[in-house]
This record gives sequence, C-alpha cells and structure tokens, in this order.
Amino acid sequence: MTQTTPGNAKARPSCVGGLYEICVGVPDLAASIAYYERFGCRAGRFGTLDAASARALYGVDAAVRSVRLYHQDADHGLIRLMQWDRPVNDGLGLDDNLRCLGSRWGVRLTASVLNVANHAITARDLGEPIRLIEPILAVIGEVTGERAPRPFADPIVGVREMVVIQPLYRQVFFERFGYESPHYGCICPHAMFRTSQHTHAGMMICTDDHQVLRFYDEVLGLKRWFDGERPYGQATGSRQIFGLQDGETHWMVDFDDPRSGHALDERRSGKLKIVRFAASSRLADKRDRSRPGCLGYSQYTWRTSDVEGLWKLVQAGGATQVTDVLPDEFGERAFSFVAPDGYTWTLLQA
Repeated sequence: MTQTTPGNAKARPSCVGGLYEICVGVPDLAASIAYYERFGCRAGRFGTLDAASARALYGVDAAVRSVRLYHQDADHGLIRLMQWDRPVNDGLGLDDNLRCLGSRWGVRLTASVLNVANHAITARDLGEPIRLIEPILAVIGEVTGERAPRPFADPIVGVREMVVIQPLYRQVFFERFGYESPHYGCICPHAMFRTSQHTHAGMMICTDDHQVLRFYDEVLGLKRWFDGERPYGQATGSRQIFGLQDGETHWMVDFDDPRSGHALDERRSGKLKIVRFAASSRLADKRDRSRPGCLGYSQYTWRTSDVEGLWKLVQAGGATQVTDVLPDEFGERAFSFVAPDGYTWTLLQA
C-alpha cells in the first residue's frame, strides 16, 4: 500500500525501511546456510525461478534456487542465498582489501571482534582461501578531527573493526567501545559468533561526478544522512580497509533507513554506505563480477511502498536495463535495474 501523508492524496513512491538483503551467489545452499547459522542467521523462505523467468527479472539465462536468511526479528540486513545452475563467474574473488569498482561488503556488529579474528587467523594459518585485515582501532575523536583522547586519562570511544574476505563472503565486523546505539544492530547472544544482522552494506565508486549519487535520494527516496570528505590523515581504519594510497582522499556518503535520526538512541541500522574515490584514483573495475548470476556478494535489495510507482520513477531517473515488474522466486513483486553508478539493484514490494 502506498504511504500517505497529511495534505497529500498520495505520497511519492520511495524505498522504505533499511537496506533489505545482501544477495550472495553460492554453489551449495546447505553449506552456506550452515555457515551463516554460526552468525545467528536462520533459513526462512525458499523459492525457485526457471531460466526464462530469471532472464526476465535478473538478466541471467540460468535457473535459480534461493533462500532468505533471517536474523532474530530484524526487518533489514538479511541475506538471500542464490544457487544458480550456471553461474556467470566466480565473483569478486580474494583481494587484500575492499578496494575495487564493483566492491560489495556487509558489516555486522559483534560482541567480540577477537572471537572472529581467532577463527580467521587460524583459517589463514591452515592455508584456507581467506584474506583478512586484523582488528583496527578507530577512535571517534580522531576520525571526526576532534581532540584525540589521552591514554590512561580519557575514555577511548570508538570501534575495533576487521575485514574477512573469502571466495563467497566479504564481511566487516566491528565491536563498540565506550558508547551504545541500541537500534544500530541487535546481537544474537546464542550464536557461535555473537553478531547482529547486517548493520550496513557498502559499495565503491570512482568519479568526480558527485551528482551520480543523487539517484539514491532523489529517485529512490533514500535518506542521505552523511556526505563528506575523509582526508588521508583522518582515515585511520580506512587506509587498510580501502587500500588508500599515501595522501589519497575519499568521500563517504551514507543513505540511511528513513526512520533513522542523528542521536545515538535514534540511529537505525540498514545503511547503504558508498565510498567515492576521485576519478584520478586507480581502482580495478570488477562490476561485471558483482551482479546477479555471479558467485559471492552480487547485488542488494530494498523494499518499496509502491513497486509500480517507483518503477516509473526509476525508468525516468537515469537507470538502465530496467526490467518489468515480475514475481521473484518468493512470489514477491519485484524489478531489477542498473543504477547510474553501474551497480545492479532489485526492488521489492513491501
């Protein structure tokens, strides 16, 4: 049902809630379900599309079987595992950091970043295919340019975050120190890795055209909460995580759940974080390995209050390869498109 507001017969169609799903192409649903169960996820709905239907909705000439993974009672930050009978390619692969065009990653809050690190380091030492950036402290005062705390004199407020890159999974984990944000991630206390649903998901672009990101707020109706340059000197964790070159700057642009506020007790997870590099920066272009049909992290979904209405806006708003509104593998009305920045999306009726 289309949302309405006082004084308007009909509100403008838009995305609602937080970023809904990270879609992961996998060769074996059962193995990936078992993997994510250790992070507090559980299998929910299963569904299938034949090759003709998948071609019409996703542009992939292959049948697909999918399952949606839920996390406690979260209404965002979920996972859709997609097993294609003929995957397009092996996906983004193993890199030493998240730096590339086409990069996608999911971020989870954890009760113990060292618990995750222990397993990742052990896997690396055993020769398993994995890359990791071990926990890095990002002090909030340093990141924002304020006075840094004095050790053993002032409280240190910040996060320790780490990156785990596997052939199918690209995950960032962070642990808080010195502050709380109760609606920004809900940790499952019973899971092997005590983590939350995805609090946010990331993408990376390389352009001087800042206007390309207007598509997300002006067409999709997302809420732009932060938009600012992050100079090299303030990019503590980002230097390794995003593979910054000496002196290289970048910009962070956050699109949040429309219900989110700025105060810590009003912030909500479900954020889309876009990292923008200048056009002069060198990034490998892997966008063809980050789309439906690929293995690994391959697309994101968001829900909308009016799928047909937003379909019209997306068609007129600069997107390409816009499909018809069709049933997806769960029987939900959906359509896919490529945004002006080259990333593929699927929108679902809420």
